[in-house]
Amino acid sequence: MKLSWLTLSCLILALQGCIIQAPIRDKQAKSSPFRQMNFQELIHRYMEKAGTNTIEGVYTVSGVVVKKGKNLIGVVKEKTTDRKENYARVAILREKGGKDYIELSLNKDAQTSYSIIGEFKQAASGNIFVYTHYSPKGEHSSFTFSRDESGDILEGVRVDNEGGTEITYKLTYVKLKPGPDTD
Repeated sequence: MKLSWLTLSCLILALQGCIIQAPIRDKQAKSSPFRQMNFQELIHRYMEKAGTNTIEGVYTVSGVVVKKGKNLIGVVKEKTTDRKENYARVAILREKGGKDYIELSLNKDAQTSYSIIGEFKQAASGNIFVYTHYSPKGEHSSFTFSRDESGDILEGVRVDNEGGTEITYKLTYVKLKPGPDTD
């Protein structure tokens, strides 16, 4: 009897070394402050497009920040403080049931969902849009956009006044054409 208890104890100790524990995650995945959309929903929305007179598509985004103000002598000076060419890639898709559009960030590869980072609301004229951009901190800013005749370029402007300085933010969206270099 003593021998069987000893054998059983040794067997249990030997088997304990064979058990593999799953790694414990220190931090749970953080949820995004943005409304999310999965790839299937993205494709479905794209395939539902109704017409050709639309701003829907994939764009590269460039931006310029210009400060304009008076110096100590009173002469008006204008200075470009920031310029970024093709710094982002976004998709603009029609929102369900209307003339409004959503903007999705396409900056990261192999995503399981896409953040909705802005909205375009179409004005009555058809070529003017009011764009609201959302930041991760819950803030938002608005731009007025216009579309060129071909529909391939969107240009947006926002002007802020800080004291005696006028700050102009200009965004340019250039539509990417489908092809091997736009994957």
